[in-house]
Amino acid sequence: MSAGRALDAVVFDWGGTLTRWHDVDFHAESLALAQAVVDVDHDVSVSQARLHEANQAIWGRSRDRQESATVADLFAEAGLGHDPELLTAYYEFWEPHTLTDPEAGPLFERLHGLGLKVGVLSNTIWPSAWHDGFFRRDGVDHLLDGAVYTSEIPWTKPSPHAFRSAMAAVGADDPARCVYVGDRLFDDVWGAQSAGMRAIHIPLSTIPEDQLGHSEGRPDAVAHRLAEVGDLVEGWL
Repeated sequence: MSAGRALDAVVFDWGGTLTRWHDVDFHAESLALAQAVVDVDHDVSVSQARLHEANQAIWGRSRDRQESATVADLFAEAGLGHDPELLTAYYEFWEPHTLTDPEAGPLFERLHGLGLKVGVLSNTIWPSAWHDGFFRRDGVDHLLDGAVYTSEIPWTKPSPHAFRSAMAAVGADDPARCVYVGDRLFDDVWGAQSAGMRAIHIPLSTIPEDQLGHSEGRPDAVAHRLAEVGDLVEGWL
C-alpha cells in the first residue's frame, strides 16, 4: 500500500454497525430454525429448545475461545438433522434486521475518494452468500473491496487472526495503517486494538450482558452515527 498516507483501509463490523441495532427474540429465532429440522419424532417445541441452547453454546465459544461456527454446526450442536433448503423461515425471520444503514454507501464512497480500501469483518454463522446478497440488495456491494465472514474462517473476533484475515481481504498488511469500526467494546474495539489497529466505537447497540466478554477496549474515537466516521478518518490522514 502507499507509504504516503497514514492509513490504508477501514474495515467495518456488520450487525449493529452497518445495520441498525435491533433487539431480537432469540426464542422466536429458534422456532424459525426448527422449521428446517428433519427426521425427528418429537414436538417442534423440543427442537426449538435444543436449538436455543445450542445457539447459546456456540456463541459462548465464540466469546470465550474465538471459535467460529456455521448454521450446520448449530444443528449438530443441538443433535438435530436439518435440510438447508428448509431454512426459509429462519432467513425471513432475520431479513428485516439486515437492512444496510443509508449512510453506509455515501461513507464508503467518501473513503474511496480518500484513497482508502473498505472492508467488512463480521462474526456470523451465516454463509457469505447471504451477506453478499444483503449488500447487493441494498446497492453497496460494489463499494466493498473485501469481506470476511467468520463462518468461513476458523476464528471469530476478537482473535487477531480474524482481523488479519480482513486486512488481507482488502490488500492491507500493516495493522497500524488500518481502522476498525464496530459497536462492541470487546469484539470490535479491544479485538482490533489487540491486533494493532485503531478502533472507532459506534455506541448505539444494547449488547446483551452474556455477550460482553472479558475486556473492554478504550476506543481511539467515538462516532454517534455512521457518517461521522468519515470525518474521524480524514482527520487521521
